[in-house]
Amino acid sequence: MSDLQCAARLYVARHGEARYESAQITDDGGSLSAVGRQQARELAERLRGERIVRVWSSPLSRAVQTAEIVAAVLGVEVVVREGLREYSVGALAGTDGDEALALGPVFEAWISGDDTAAVPGGEVIAEVVDRVVGVLEEIKDIHRGEAVLVITHGGVIAISLPVILGVPRASGHDLMLPGGGSVLITGDADGWTRG
Repeated sequence: MSDLQCAARLYVARHGEARYESAQITDDGGSLSAVGRQQARELAERLRGERIVRVWSSPLSRAVQTAEIVAAVLGVEVVVREGLREYSVGALAGTDGDEALALGPVFEAWISGDDTAAVPGGEVIAEVVDRVVGVLEEIKDIHRGEAVLVITHGGVIAISLPVILGVPRASGHDLMLPGGGSVLITGDADGWTRG
């Protein structure tokens, strides 16, 4: 089997539960709660036998904290990539309200096929998907024949994995992971599969 055919196994996980400095909607911030730290330790234990060689992480603090906890248990290094960060909340930043409720119509427009769907003042979802998929492709190329963990965010997992897997965007509803939850995707020269 050529090196190009050696599959990379990426365990894509959502960061652990976080607490925020303010109740206002924000892109940044968030520190793991006690529950979130426990979710990170449980994720590490679930992956202990998978021979993870590296943990890749979003730069946002809640993701980095999750990555560092898991990496310490597994004895591997953490690499941070800007492209794995969560989508921008745009004009919603600094406002009061329910982020999920405010972003729901944007997500629904995206899964219905609207490539221009965007949070007002934020990124177009198609651009978010492009940057996340770009990093996942980079990881696949670097880690042929190896297993890695990718710590990112619930929103980018739900919108990006259906695209990379070539399945309907609506399957993003099935990828709404809890804190510390993960999904395995496998990639080689022929593309990506789940599991």
